[in-house]
Amino acid sequence: MFKTTFRLILPAMAGIVCMFCVSCSQKSQTVNWQPKTGPLMTRWSQEVQPEKTWTEYPRPQMKRNSWKNLNGVWDYAITADNKAIPATWQGTILVPYPIESALSGVMKTLQPGETLWYHRVLKISSKLKSSRILLNFEAVDWSCVVYLDGNVIGTHKGGYDPFSFEITDNIEMGKEHHLVLAVQDPSTDGYQPVGKQTNHPQGIWYTPSSGIWQTVWIETVPKAYIRNYTVVPDIDKGTITVKVDGVGLRSSDNIEIRAFSAGKLAGTETGDGEDTLVLNIDDPKLWSPQDPFLYDLEVRILRRSSVLDQVKGYFGMRKVEIGKDDQGKTRILLNHKFLFQNGPLDQGFWPDGLYTPPTEEAMVYDLEMLKKMGFNMLRKHVKVEPRRFYYHTDKMGFLVWQDMPSMYYGVFDLPAFKDSLEVIKSNFETELTELVQDHFNSPSIIMWVPFNEGWGQYDTERITAYVKNLDPSRLVNNASGWTDMGVGDVNDIHHYPDPKSPQPEEKRAIVLGEFGGLGLVTPGHMWQEENWGYEKMQDSSALLQKYEDFYREIEKLVKEPGLSAVVYTQTTDVETETNGLMTYDRDRVKMGAENVAKAHTGRIAPRLTTGLRQPERRENPDRYEDR
Repeated sequence: MFKTTFRLILPAMAGIVCMFCVSCSQKSQTVNWQPKTGPLMTRWSQEVQPEKTWTEYPRPQMKRNSWKNLNGVWDYAITADNKAIPATWQGTILVPYPIESALSGVMKTLQPGETLWYHRVLKISSKLKSSRILLNFEAVDWSCVVYLDGNVIGTHKGGYDPFSFEITDNIEMGKEHHLVLAVQDPSTDGYQPVGKQTNHPQGIWYTPSSGIWQTVWIETVPKAYIRNYTVVPDIDKGTITVKVDGVGLRSSDNIEIRAFSAGKLAGTETGDGEDTLVLNIDDPKLWSPQDPFLYDLEVRILRRSSVLDQVKGYFGMRKVEIGKDDQGKTRILLNHKFLFQNGPLDQGFWPDGLYTPPTEEAMVYDLEMLKKMGFNMLRKHVKVEPRRFYYHTDKMGFLVWQDMPSMYYGVFDLPAFKDSLEVIKSNFETELTELVQDHFNSPSIIMWVPFNEGWGQYDTERITAYVKNLDPSRLVNNASGWTDMGVGDVNDIHHYPDPKSPQPEEKRAIVLGEFGGLGLVTPGHMWQEENWGYEKMQDSSALLQKYEDFYREIEKLVKEPGLSAVVYTQTTDVETETNGLMTYDRDRVKMGAENVAKAHTGRIAPRLTTGLRQPERRENPDRYEDR
């Protein structure tokens, strides 16, 4: 279950506190940064400041103490491909917002055939002794080369996965070093997974997000350290199975696993570094949307009586499978019981940050509002979020269907790639593998979706089996909508605007992977005047009535023929699409959160005789306590 690609070192973080500092002394750090004014902005854009840009710890399931955030103001330049490192810089950019976004302060589209360059100064002073220094990138779209003082320290391809390089031997303490990235992102002129990004935004295709779009950070680890681990819960046996991937371990070293329930030790196990450890959890408390209980986890490397490295994380005890309900219908079962799954298509685009939410508070706001609307699931649509997103879905109790970002739907017909089919497939499968491995331990993710609506779809039977082999603990949806090949765990159709159901099957559950798309124009809260939805509504009252009618029909389809889940399009408006439950700027809830929740539960809201012509505005709800 671990990454073995020679070009990467997985992110890790020192468990023993090691004080160090990273200073940024180049002139660009003192230059005033200002966001551009985009077509539409959220209220959180006013809170974005260079010194307080995505400061949260980026890897919640493997926490250490010694780290430094490198987000903030960097230098940038755009050149033609195959050029040398620029001698001068064109301006400054706020990392980690993509260059096309207003919050980057640049708002320029990176074109095919261009290279986006980033630069900043690193000056590291510390008493590192025997420590290693790791440079971590949470996500860079798409292909990058990383330089330190003009020397290449590594390369990476893949727009959605974290990667790291050890820079210990490249750093001289107290000296200024120049960190440079060269990024290329041809978007839909390339063959890589792009999701909904396109070089020609229109309709259901949106503005690209090129370059650094998640946190950059640096950390120290000891010479022997934990690179990764996997946790597989077994609620039937009351155990978790833990496999640790360590670096620099000796044959005499041991791995210690400790689980805690509300601060109290719930189980412990010690074994050889090469062992797969099985830890008993007495009277396990199960994770579910109704009660998303999380155990705390500590993983340690022991050498004699010393703790060499320690990371802290968490896990949830839950099981997802296909089985029969009390009426003999084939269902998706959670913890051996049928739970109807109802969620939105969640695209994760923002008008001011594009792929990057303006702040973590903004990202969490979407989840809080979906909870208020009564959803217990979401389908993360052809995008992968920062790892902190899944921490919050784990904490809040969302079931997540995680899509693999799609390649351009016509990628196999592009003349430029007619002789590169195997390269295209190999790259897709590498990025797919990274997706599964990076998010393997998140209890909220219950299903992998390799393909959407035939976009870049190929070898479906083989890919489905491959993902199932990578992760037997979750469901695999072979293709959401259109091109079902009869394999995997579910038969998933799309039907707009009204809900429909596939015919029941003996071995696969039946689900409605997309429906709805009811559009409502909200003046003052739109990306542009041109807009569309699958069916346009005249006002909020008509929208609510149609929504209620849809969920009355869904209630029937759950009973017969036995629908297990539905996905409504969608959480928010996105660019020209106006079919969101909320506006693109998140300033209006079009039908009112309480009315949406009532429609889901069958407690239908009264008819609005006068019409709710101004959609409800929601202030920030009360925040739950962070772990």
